[in-house]
Amino acid sequence: MAEGEIDLADSPDVCECLRIKALASYNIEDDEFEAKVVFCSGALKSNGELSEVPRNIRQLFGFYYLRALRTGSRALSMERGTLLDTILEKQKIRTGIWENAIEELRGLQPPIDEGAADLTPVLESIEKRLEQYIPLSANGKVTQLYVSQLTREHLRKTISFFLRTSEEQEPVPFQMVGTGTINALVLALLSFIADIRRGNVIFAMEEPEIALPPHTQRRIVDYLLNNSTQCFLTTHSPYVIESFPPEQIRILKKDTNASLFATSLTVGKTLKGKTYRKHARRGLAEAMLGRGVVVCEGITEKDIIFAAAEKMEETDSESYYPLDLSGVSVFSADGDGSLSEFGSFFKSLGMTTYAFFDYKERTLEEQEKLAASFDILGGTEYTGSEKMLTEETPPLRQLELLIELRDSGAKSGLALPSSESKEEIKTMTKNILSNDKGSGYAGRLIELCSFDELPKTVFNFLTKVYEQYKKPGPIPPIDKQAAERDATQVELNG
Repeated sequence: MAEGEIDLADSPDVCECLRIKALASYNIEDDEFEAKVVFCSGALKSNGELSEVPRNIRQLFGFYYLRALRTGSRALSMERGTLLDTILEKQKIRTGIWENAIEELRGLQPPIDEGAADLTPVLESIEKRLEQYIPLSANGKVTQLYVSQLTREHLRKTISFFLRTSEEQEPVPFQMVGTGTINALVLALLSFIADIRRGNVIFAMEEPEIALPPHTQRRIVDYLLNNSTQCFLTTHSPYVIESFPPEQIRILKKDTNASLFATSLTVGKTLKGKTYRKHARRGLAEAMLGRGVVVCEGITEKDIIFAAAEKMEETDSESYYPLDLSGVSVFSADGDGSLSEFGSFFKSLGMTTYAFFDYKERTLEEQEKLAASFDILGGTEYTGSEKMLTEETPPLRQLELLIELRDSGAKSGLALPSSESKEEIKTMTKNILSNDKGSGYAGRLIELCSFDELPKTVFNFLTKVYEQYKKPGPIPPIDKQAAERDATQVELNG
């Protein structure tokens, strides 16, 4: 408490706080997760353990509903404990369908086995064989087929919710609709329960983006933010991530000892809030979930890195294992001034950071800040990437680009220099690349080059990155003889 606030503790408006805590663990023997909520104080149980908080008490201050894929198979069934059954219980609704359904099924005329001519002799033979062991005193047929066991509990398992998503479609069991539709159905049921217990709802959802389009993902998040007391989501979707303020986001990872830990986003300290919001969907959401990130000065440098990396990976996938499979993203800082800011942000998340940028006169302080923000710096010797490309790629490839732009209509009427005028070709190429930043022309020039013609500056930088992400070793073949020996040994021991 702050100085002078002690008297506020005795205010009639202040209520005593009863502390509780959640205990969760993994039971190795039963291969199950176990969890309970206990009172932190008060009387202990006879075995000395803390007293558990009863379910009805937990529901007074909130409750969890976990939406996992497996819940979709039972969500809309009438079995006990399903979401639909929970809704009926909360609403105190008596369906009245059980007695009617059992009566209708028992009295089906004709019985379902009468339509199976080939089955009747089999049933009669079973009756006669059964009479050899058990005296059957009933008159007429003693065996008959029914749709179910004609009990409430069995009907709960067999009654199914049918659905159609278009006018021309016949209704089908909800389990047979698309995964995205099932996920939406589950959320619809959860929202129904949440509305019943409005004000005391905590949602925990696992990857709500599965099989759902972006606009549906945003609608789900909007509902959760506006209709639940708290919500916990695990996700990889940029559309979900961008909906939450950075201070509410945690990056979950495991260390070398397989211990799970969470890293907070240090927006405000390393990255301005405005900058974060601007880039949240365009690249931050993907980049900050990876192992490493190449921060490029601008979109031109990003195109160059992408095109060169693809060329290197296509040529020698053993030495240059694909960056995206290694968990390395390529991100544009949209300007030299934001390089250090983004580098510090990604580095604070425990990622390996790389920078690719043009030459610029920098103060000692700027150089130190840049070096502290990145693990590997890829500064070029040129004041612009356009200059670097025209100096380090063959003029013939540059001429091919110019011809392609002219013939495609992108630069119709372009008067091309002769193939011998190398300086004119380089000058024209540089001017077009400089005037059309973000057009993709820089990446296209790289694509026209062969592996041996890649700009040495880009090649050397990417080689340093690839060296840190080696291709996983091949899966060793199974030794057939060893496997047979092991199988024989098991039989002997058995």
